[in-house]
Amino acid sequence: MNRNVGQIDQTIRYILAIILVLIAVFGNNYFQSPYFLWLLVPAVILGFTAAVSWCMVYRLFGIDTCDFDKKE
Repeated sequence: MNRNVGQIDQTIRYILAIILVLIAVFGNNYFQSPYFLWLLVPAVILGFTAAVSWCMVYRLFGIDTCDFDKKE
């Protein structure tokens, strides 16, 4: 897998993941809310794609925000 998520994009993904987790946990009756999983699943996906610097959606559309020199 080649990296296709840049540093700025990665930081934004981490921030959004943290915000979604905080809203899911502290938003409405903790784990009893039906919105808990609807917010937690995208947060996990955003956190994972930021951690590995690779996004499947970017790959499908040919987007590459990674700015380091690629060695081939």
